[in-house]
Amino acid sequence: MTFTWTAHRFAGGALALDVANSIVLRFDPERRIDRFADAAAIDSFAEAANRFGVENTRFGPLAPVAAENRAKLLWLREATDRHFRAEISANGRPELLADLLEAIAVVMRGSPHSGGLLPLDTATAQSALSLAANPEPDRLKICPNCGWLFLDRSRNRSRTWCDMAVCGNRNKARRHYHRNREESGP
Repeated sequence: MTFTWTAHRFAGGALALDVANSIVLRFDPERRIDRFADAAAIDSFAEAANRFGVENTRFGPLAPVAAENRAKLLWLREATDRHFRAEISANGRPELLADLLEAIAVVMRGSPHSGGLLPLDTATAQSALSLAANPEPDRLKICPNCGWLFLDRSRNRSRTWCDMAVCGNRNKARRHYHRNREESGP
């Protein structure tokens, strides 16, 4: 299946969250899609992060992940997702933070700069570490439509959707459909 990364896929507000969101419909086993199941998609994610990612100025151009480090990136992705979901639900557990820090350490030890460029896995580890070290629990949220993690950078912390243009509009369309259906009767 051919897949193209779009700006919507980088709605998390931090590289680590965008990587965690590379699983679509994470908690729906029948419709779940792992966008990193194909190694070429991981490489193209690094290229797309250079275009669409909010942290691209922080890390500079990202290099693809070395083939031998892809499994470490996936481990980091899962540790990031578990830890921050628990933090959002106020069920933060020390062992989840320990798992995240261990994954970060393993990735950062095994991922040297390649030709002056920071590899995607190392940048993701740095992004996750930054999020863990400077927690703003009221800014970290889960989209009620798609379940993605995102940072709410709005001034009054009132953002609801990962991306208003996609998830917000889907929700509005769903409400409109149900409202019209109820008004028209059976």
